[in-house]
Amino acid sequence: MESSKNIPYGKQSISESDIQAVIEVLRSDFLTQGPIVPAFENAVAEYCHVRHGVATTNATAALHLACLALGLGPGDWLWTSPITFVATANSALYCGALVDFVDIDSRTYNICKEALEEKLLIAKQEGKLPKILIPVHMCGQPCDMKAIHELSLQFGFKIIEDASHAIGAKYLEEPVGNCHFSDITVFSFHPVKIITTGEGGMALTNNKEIANKLRYLRSHGITTNQDEMETYSNNEIWNYQQIHLGFNYRMTEMQAALGLSQLKKINEFIRIRTQIAKFYDASFLPININTPWQTEDANSSFHLYPIQLNSLSGISQKALYEKLNASGIKVNLHYIPIYRQPFYKKLGFIEGYCPNAENYFKSSISLPLYASMDEEQQYRVVKEVKKHCLSKSTETLMAKAI
Repeated sequence: MESSKNIPYGKQSISESDIQAVIEVLRSDFLTQGPIVPAFENAVAEYCHVRHGVATTNATAALHLACLALGLGPGDWLWTSPITFVATANSALYCGALVDFVDIDSRTYNICKEALEEKLLIAKQEGKLPKILIPVHMCGQPCDMKAIHELSLQFGFKIIEDASHAIGAKYLEEPVGNCHFSDITVFSFHPVKIITTGEGGMALTNNKEIANKLRYLRSHGITTNQDEMETYSNNEIWNYQQIHLGFNYRMTEMQAALGLSQLKKINEFIRIRTQIAKFYDASFLPININTPWQTEDANSSFHLYPIQLNSLSGISQKALYEKLNASGIKVNLHYIPIYRQPFYKKLGFIEGYCPNAENYFKSSISLPLYASMDEEQQYRVVKEVKKHCLSKSTETLMAKAI
Protein backbone atom coordinates (compact mmCIF):
# COMPACT_ATOMS: atom_id res chain seq x y z
CA MET A 1 0.00 0.00 0.00
CA GLU A 2 1.41 3.39 -0.99
CA SER A 3 2.20 5.71 1.90
CA SER A 4 -0.01 8.79 2.23
CA LYS A 5 2.49 10.60 4.46
CA ASN A 6 3.51 14.04 3.28
CA ILE A 7 6.81 14.32 1.41
CA PRO A 8 8.49 17.69 2.14
CA TYR A 9 10.45 19.52 -0.55
CA GLY A 10 13.50 19.51 1.73
CA LYS A 11 14.51 17.98 5.03
CA GLN A 12 17.54 17.65 7.31
CA SER A 13 19.25 14.28 7.76
CA ILE A 14 20.27 13.87 11.40
CA SER A 15 22.10 10.75 12.61
CA GLU A 16 22.90 9.43 16.07
CA SER A 17 26.48 10.64 15.65
CA ASP A 18 25.16 14.18 15.06
CA ILE A 19 23.11 13.99 18.24
CA GLN A 20 26.06 12.68 20.25
CA ALA A 21 28.29 15.50 18.97
CA VAL A 22 25.84 18.09 20.33
CA ILE A 23 25.45 16.22 23.63
CA GLU A 24 29.22 16.26 24.13
CA VAL A 25 29.22 20.05 23.85
CA LEU A 26 26.31 20.36 26.30
CA ARG A 27 28.42 18.42 28.80
CA SER A 28 31.50 20.59 28.16
CA ASP A 29 32.57 23.89 29.71
CA PHE A 30 31.68 26.00 26.67
CA LEU A 31 28.35 26.62 24.97
CA THR A 32 29.48 29.73 23.10
CA GLN A 33 32.92 30.96 21.99
CA GLY A 34 34.70 27.70 22.76
CA PRO A 35 37.00 25.50 20.68
CA ILE A 36 34.35 23.88 18.45
CA VAL A 37 33.39 26.98 16.43
CA PRO A 38 36.97 27.59 15.17
CA ALA A 39 37.33 23.84 14.55
CA PHE A 40 34.23 23.96 12.33
CA GLU A 41 35.48 27.11 10.58
CA ASN A 42 38.82 25.46 9.85
CA ALA A 43 37.18 22.22 8.65
CA VAL A 44 34.92 24.04 6.17
CA ALA A 45 37.82 26.21 4.97
CA GLU A 46 39.95 23.12 4.41
CA TYR A 47 37.12 21.35 2.58
CA CYS A 48 36.69 24.37 0.29
CA HIS A 49 40.43 25.01 -0.26
CA VAL A 50 40.18 28.53 1.17
CA ARG A 51 42.24 30.25 3.88
CA HIS A 52 39.65 31.66 6.29
CA GLY A 53 36.17 30.72 7.49
CA VAL A 54 34.07 32.93 9.77
CA ALA A 55 30.95 31.28 11.23
CA THR A 56 27.79 33.30 11.90
CA THR A 57 24.28 32.88 13.26
CA ASN A 58 22.89 32.41 9.74
CA ALA A 59 23.68 33.14 6.10
CA THR A 60 21.78 36.45 6.21
CA ALA A 61 24.18 37.64 8.92
CA ALA A 62 27.13 36.42 6.83
CA LEU A 63 25.88 38.37 3.80
CA HIS A 64 25.39 41.49 5.91
CA LEU A 65 28.89 41.25 7.38
CA ALA A 66 30.38 40.52 3.96
CA CYS A 67 28.88 43.72 2.57
CA LEU A 68 30.18 45.74 5.53
CA ALA A 69 33.63 44.18 5.29
CA LEU A 70 33.86 45.29 1.66
CA GLY A 71 32.87 48.84 2.59
CA LEU A 72 29.32 48.95 1.22
CA GLY A 73 27.45 52.00 2.47
CA PRO A 74 25.00 54.81 1.63
CA GLY A 75 25.11 55.85 -2.03
CA ASP A 76 26.70 52.58 -3.16
CA TRP A 77 25.02 50.11 -5.50
CA LEU A 78 24.75 46.36 -4.99
CA TRP A 79 23.51 44.17 -7.82
CA THR A 80 22.24 40.64 -7.53
CA SER A 81 19.89 38.09 -9.07
CA PRO A 82 16.14 38.59 -8.73
CA ILE A 83 15.69 34.80 -8.34
CA THR A 84 16.97 34.27 -4.82
CA PHE A 85 15.71 34.60 -1.27
CA VAL A 86 15.09 38.20 -0.20
CA ALA A 87 18.01 38.12 2.24
CA THR A 88 20.50 38.48 -0.61
CA ALA A 89 19.16 41.90 -1.57
CA ASN A 90 18.21 42.91 1.96
CA SER A 91 21.87 42.70 3.00
CA ALA A 92 22.55 45.80 0.91
CA LEU A 93 19.67 47.73 2.43
CA TYR A 94 20.96 46.92 5.93
CA CYS A 95 24.08 48.89 4.93
CA GLY A 96 22.06 51.83 3.61
CA ALA A 97 23.04 51.00 0.02
CA LEU A 98 20.96 50.80 -3.17
CA VAL A 99 19.88 47.56 -4.86
CA ASP A 100 19.39 46.59 -8.49
CA PHE A 101 18.85 43.27 -10.26
CA VAL A 102 20.41 41.50 -13.23
CA ASP A 103 18.20 39.13 -15.22
CA ILE A 104 18.88 35.40 -15.15
CA ASP A 105 19.96 32.94 -17.80
CA SER A 106 16.86 30.94 -18.80
CA ARG A 107 18.76 27.63 -18.64
CA THR A 108 20.91 27.90 -15.50
CA TYR A 109 18.62 30.25 -13.49
CA ASN A 110 21.79 32.14 -12.50
CA ILE A 111 22.79 35.69 -13.42
CA CYS A 112 23.08 35.98 -17.20
CA LYS A 113 26.60 37.13 -18.06
CA GLU A 114 25.43 38.83 -21.28
CA ALA A 115 22.72 40.75 -19.40
CA LEU A 116 25.29 41.66 -16.74
CA GLU A 117 27.79 43.02 -19.28
CA GLU A 118 25.10 45.03 -21.07
CA LYS A 119 23.88 46.51 -17.79
CA LEU A 120 27.42 47.35 -16.70
CA LEU A 121 28.13 49.25 -19.92
CA ILE A 122 25.00 51.35 -19.41
CA ALA A 123 25.79 51.91 -15.72
CA LYS A 124 29.31 53.09 -16.57
CA GLN A 125 27.89 55.75 -18.89
CA GLU A 126 25.45 56.85 -16.17
CA GLY A 127 28.02 56.75 -13.37
CA LYS A 128 26.06 54.09 -11.47
CA LEU A 129 28.38 51.09 -11.47
CA PRO A 130 27.88 48.64 -8.60
CA LYS A 131 30.35 48.48 -5.74
CA ILE A 132 29.40 44.85 -5.11
CA LEU A 133 27.85 42.09 -7.20
CA ILE A 134 26.32 39.05 -5.49
CA PRO A 135 25.95 36.18 -7.97
CA VAL A 136 23.72 33.41 -6.57
CA HIS A 137 24.48 29.74 -7.19
CA MET A 138 20.82 28.92 -7.67
CA CYS A 139 19.73 25.40 -6.67
CA GLY A 140 23.41 24.50 -6.17
CA GLN A 141 24.37 25.15 -9.81
CA PRO A 142 27.55 27.31 -9.83
CA CYS A 143 27.51 30.58 -11.75
CA ASP A 144 30.00 31.30 -14.53
CA MET A 145 32.38 32.82 -12.00
CA LYS A 146 35.35 33.12 -14.35
CA ALA A 147 33.38 35.35 -16.73
CA ILE A 148 31.93 37.36 -13.84
CA HIS A 149 35.40 37.84 -12.36
CA GLU A 150 36.73 39.11 -15.69
CA LEU A 151 33.94 41.68 -15.77
CA SER A 152 34.80 42.72 -12.20
CA LEU A 153 38.36 43.51 -13.30
CA GLN A 154 37.02 45.57 -16.19
CA PHE A 155 34.37 47.49 -14.25
CA GLY A 156 35.86 47.56 -10.76
CA PHE A 157 33.27 45.86 -8.55
CA LYS A 158 33.76 43.42 -5.66
CA ILE A 159 32.19 39.95 -5.65
CA ILE A 160 30.35 38.08 -2.89
CA GLU A 161 29.22 34.61 -3.93
CA ASP A 162 25.88 33.68 -2.39
CA ALA A 163 26.53 29.95 -2.22
CA SER A 164 23.79 29.29 0.32
CA HIS A 165 22.63 26.41 -1.91
CA ALA A 166 26.03 25.23 -3.03
CA ILE A 167 28.35 23.81 -0.40
CA GLY A 168 29.66 20.58 -1.93
CA ALA A 169 29.26 21.85 -5.50
CA LYS A 170 32.24 22.17 -7.83
CA TYR A 171 33.24 24.69 -10.48
CA LEU A 172 36.13 24.02 -12.87
CA GLU A 173 36.83 20.88 -10.81
CA GLU A 174 37.41 22.93 -7.64
CA PRO A 175 35.05 23.29 -4.65
CA VAL A 176 32.67 26.22 -4.54
CA GLY A 177 33.86 28.44 -1.71
CA ASN A 178 37.54 28.62 -2.68
CA CYS A 179 37.12 32.32 -3.60
CA HIS A 180 39.36 32.03 -6.66
CA PHE A 181 36.99 34.37 -8.50
CA SER A 182 35.49 36.34 -5.61
CA ASP A 183 36.31 38.29 -2.46
CA ILE A 184 33.94 36.40 -0.17
CA THR A 185 31.71 33.32 -0.41
CA VAL A 186 28.73 32.75 1.89
CA PHE A 187 27.20 29.41 2.89
CA SER A 188 23.93 28.60 4.65
CA PHE A 189 23.44 25.75 7.12
CA HIS A 190 19.66 26.04 7.42
CA PRO A 191 17.94 22.63 7.97
CA VAL A 192 16.90 22.21 4.31
CA LYS A 193 20.42 22.93 3.00
CA ILE A 194 23.10 20.34 2.14
CA ILE A 195 24.44 20.21 5.71
CA THR A 196 22.87 21.89 8.72
CA THR A 197 23.75 23.50 12.02
CA GLY A 198 20.07 24.18 12.78
CA GLU A 199 20.50 27.80 11.83
CA GLY A 200 23.90 29.08 10.85
CA GLY A 201 26.07 30.46 8.11
CA MET A 202 29.68 31.10 7.19
CA ALA A 203 31.68 33.63 5.20
CA LEU A 204 34.85 32.39 3.49
CA THR A 205 37.72 34.47 2.14
CA ASN A 206 41.39 34.27 1.21
CA ASN A 207 41.99 37.81 2.48
CA LYS A 208 43.26 37.97 6.08
CA GLU A 209 42.21 41.61 6.53
CA ILE A 210 38.66 40.85 5.38
CA ALA A 211 38.52 37.82 7.67
CA ASN A 212 39.55 39.95 10.66
CA LYS A 213 36.85 42.52 9.83
CA LEU A 214 34.25 39.77 9.61
CA ARG A 215 35.31 38.40 13.00
CA TYR A 216 35.09 41.61 15.00
CA LEU A 217 31.93 42.79 13.22
CA ARG A 218 30.15 39.55 14.17
CA SER A 219 30.97 40.23 17.85
CA HIS A 220 29.84 43.80 18.57
CA GLY A 221 32.82 45.36 16.75
CA ILE A 222 35.04 44.38 19.68
CA THR A 223 38.71 43.44 19.52
CA THR A 224 40.92 41.89 22.19
CA ASN A 225 44.04 42.35 20.06
CA GLN A 226 46.30 44.91 21.75
CA ASP A 227 47.76 45.97 18.39
CA GLU A 228 44.31 47.05 17.15
CA MET A 229 43.39 49.04 20.25
CA GLU A 230 43.55 52.79 20.57
CA THR A 231 45.82 54.42 23.15
CA TYR A 232 44.76 53.90 26.74
CA SER A 233 46.08 54.69 30.21
CA ASN A 234 48.53 52.23 31.73
CA ASN A 235 46.66 52.68 35.01
CA GLU A 236 43.43 51.25 33.54
CA ILE A 237 42.41 47.74 32.51
CA TRP A 238 41.63 47.59 28.79
CA ASN A 239 41.36 43.92 27.86
CA TYR A 240 38.89 44.69 25.04
CA GLN A 241 37.78 47.68 22.99
CA GLN A 242 34.86 48.35 20.69
CA ILE A 243 36.47 49.82 17.60
CA HIS A 244 33.48 49.58 15.22
CA LEU A 245 29.70 49.25 15.43
CA GLY A 246 29.21 45.50 15.21
CA PHE A 247 26.56 42.89 15.84
CA ASN A 248 25.93 39.75 17.86
CA TYR A 249 26.17 37.31 14.95
CA ARG A 250 28.15 34.57 16.69
CA MET A 251 27.55 30.85 16.12
CA THR A 252 27.16 28.65 19.21
CA GLU A 253 29.28 25.64 20.11
CA MET A 254 26.25 23.34 19.74
CA GLN A 255 25.64 24.54 16.19
CA ALA A 256 29.29 24.12 15.29
CA ALA A 257 29.39 20.60 16.75
CA LEU A 258 26.41 19.60 14.61
CA GLY A 259 28.06 21.21 11.58
CA LEU A 260 31.35 19.36 12.14
CA SER A 261 29.50 16.06 12.37
CA GLN A 262 27.42 16.82 9.27
CA LEU A 263 30.48 17.88 7.27
CA LYS A 264 31.89 14.36 7.59
CA LYS A 265 28.90 13.11 5.54
CA ILE A 266 28.72 15.87 2.94
CA ASN A 267 30.18 13.86 0.06
CA GLU A 268 27.64 11.09 0.67
CA PHE A 269 24.83 13.65 0.85
CA ILE A 270 25.92 15.10 -2.51
CA ARG A 271 26.16 11.62 -4.04
CA ILE A 272 22.60 10.78 -2.99
CA ARG A 273 21.21 14.13 -4.16
CA THR A 274 22.90 13.71 -7.53
CA GLN A 275 21.53 10.18 -7.85
CA ILE A 276 17.97 11.38 -7.13
CA ALA A 277 18.36 14.22 -9.65
CA LYS A 278 19.48 11.76 -12.32
CA PHE A 279 16.51 9.51 -11.52
CA TYR A 280 14.18 12.48 -11.95
CA ASP A 281 15.91 13.47 -15.20
CA ALA A 282 15.38 10.01 -16.71
CA SER A 283 11.84 9.61 -15.36
CA PHE A 284 10.62 12.92 -16.77
CA LEU A 285 12.01 12.43 -20.28
CA PRO A 286 8.66 11.12 -21.63
CA ILE A 287 6.65 14.17 -20.50
CA ASN A 288 6.57 17.79 -21.54
CA ILE A 289 8.43 19.51 -18.73
CA ASN A 290 11.87 21.12 -18.58
CA THR A 291 14.31 19.66 -16.06
CA PRO A 292 17.38 21.48 -14.63
CA TRP A 293 20.12 22.01 -17.20
CA GLN A 294 23.68 21.41 -16.03
CA THR A 295 26.78 23.17 -17.35
CA GLU A 296 29.79 21.09 -18.40
CA ASP A 297 32.25 22.99 -16.21
CA ALA A 298 30.34 22.53 -12.95
CA ASN A 299 28.82 19.93 -10.65
CA SER A 300 25.69 21.04 -8.83
CA SER A 301 25.08 20.23 -5.18
CA PHE A 302 21.39 19.78 -6.13
CA HIS A 303 20.00 21.68 -3.18
CA LEU A 304 16.84 22.14 -5.25
CA TYR A 305 15.30 20.39 -8.24
CA PRO A 306 12.96 22.82 -10.05
CA ILE A 307 10.95 21.66 -13.05
CA GLN A 308 9.51 24.12 -15.53
CA LEU A 309 6.19 23.73 -17.29
CA ASN A 310 5.71 24.87 -20.87
CA SER A 311 2.86 25.31 -23.33
CA LEU A 312 2.88 21.56 -24.07
CA SER A 313 2.78 20.38 -20.46
CA GLY A 314 -1.00 20.06 -20.43
CA ILE A 315 -1.43 21.74 -17.04
CA SER A 316 -0.78 25.17 -15.57
CA GLN A 317 1.91 25.82 -12.99
CA LYS A 318 -0.61 26.79 -10.30
CA ALA A 319 -2.83 23.77 -10.99
CA LEU A 320 0.08 21.33 -10.75
CA TYR A 321 1.35 23.08 -7.62
CA GLU A 322 -2.05 22.71 -5.96
CA LYS A 323 -2.59 19.09 -7.08
CA LEU A 324 0.82 17.95 -5.88
CA ASN A 325 0.45 19.63 -2.51
CA ALA A 326 -3.05 18.19 -2.12
CA SER A 327 -1.63 14.70 -2.78
CA GLY A 328 0.95 15.08 -0.03
CA ILE A 329 3.85 16.03 -2.32
CA LYS A 330 4.82 19.29 -0.62
CA VAL A 331 6.39 21.15 -3.52
CA ASN A 332 7.53 24.75 -3.29
CA LEU A 333 8.40 27.78 -5.43
CA HIS A 334 11.97 29.12 -5.43
CA TYR A 335 11.61 32.03 -5.94
CA ILE A 336 9.28 34.94 -6.57
CA PRO A 337 11.44 37.69 -8.14
CA ILE A 338 12.55 39.90 -5.26
CA TYR A 339 11.49 43.10 -7.02
CA ARG A 340 7.89 41.78 -7.19
CA GLN A 341 7.66 41.71 -3.39
CA PRO A 342 5.48 44.55 -1.97
CA PHE A 343 8.41 46.09 -0.09
CA TYR A 344 10.54 46.29 -3.24
CA LYS A 345 7.67 47.54 -5.38
CA LYS A 346 7.58 50.53 -3.04
CA LEU A 347 11.20 51.18 -4.02
CA GLY A 348 10.06 51.69 -7.62
CA PHE A 349 10.48 48.27 -9.23
CA ILE A 350 7.78 47.13 -11.61
CA GLU A 351 6.46 43.82 -12.93
CA GLY A 352 8.40 42.62 -15.98
CA TYR A 353 11.67 44.27 -14.92
CA CYS A 354 13.60 41.04 -15.61
CA PRO A 355 11.77 39.03 -18.33
CA ASN A 356 13.64 35.73 -17.87
CA ALA A 357 13.10 35.89 -14.11
CA GLU A 358 9.39 36.48 -14.70
CA ASN A 359 9.16 33.47 -17.01
CA TYR A 360 10.95 31.30 -14.46
CA PHE A 361 8.66 32.50 -11.66
CA LYS A 362 5.53 31.70 -13.67
CA SER A 363 6.61 28.21 -14.77
CA SER A 364 8.78 26.59 -12.09
CA ILE A 365 8.02 24.24 -9.20
CA SER A 366 10.63 22.79 -6.82
CA LEU A 367 10.18 19.04 -6.30
CA PRO A 368 11.19 17.17 -3.13
CA LEU A 369 14.87 16.28 -2.95
CA TYR A 370 16.86 15.48 0.20
CA ALA A 371 19.46 12.95 1.31
CA SER A 372 17.11 10.81 3.42
CA MET A 373 14.52 10.51 0.65
CA ASP A 374 13.81 6.81 -0.01
CA GLU A 375 12.96 5.11 -3.31
CA GLU A 376 9.26 4.83 -2.54
CA GLN A 377 9.07 8.58 -2.01
CA GLN A 378 10.98 9.25 -5.22
CA TYR A 379 8.67 6.98 -7.26
CA ARG A 380 5.64 8.60 -5.65
CA VAL A 381 6.81 12.07 -6.70
CA VAL A 382 7.46 10.90 -10.27
CA LYS A 383 4.09 9.13 -10.47
CA GLU A 384 2.16 12.19 -9.32
CA VAL A 385 3.98 14.58 -11.67
CA LYS A 386 3.57 12.27 -14.68
CA LYS A 387 -0.10 11.72 -13.86
CA HIS A 388 -0.86 15.40 -14.43
CA CYS A 389 1.50 16.31 -17.29
CA LEU A 390 0.99 15.59 -20.98
CA SER A 391 3.33 12.98 -22.43
CA LYS A 392 5.40 13.68 -25.52
CA SER A 393 3.78 10.76 -27.34
CA THR A 394 0.34 12.22 -26.65
CA GLU A 395 1.54 15.53 -28.01
CA THR A 396 2.68 13.83 -31.23
CA LEU A 397 -0.65 12.03 -31.65
CA MET A 398 -2.56 15.26 -31.10
CA ALA A 399 -0.41 17.04 -33.68
CA LYS A 400 -1.09 14.29 -36.26
CA ALA A 401 -4.82 14.47 -35.56
CA ILE A 402 -4.79 18.18 -36.32
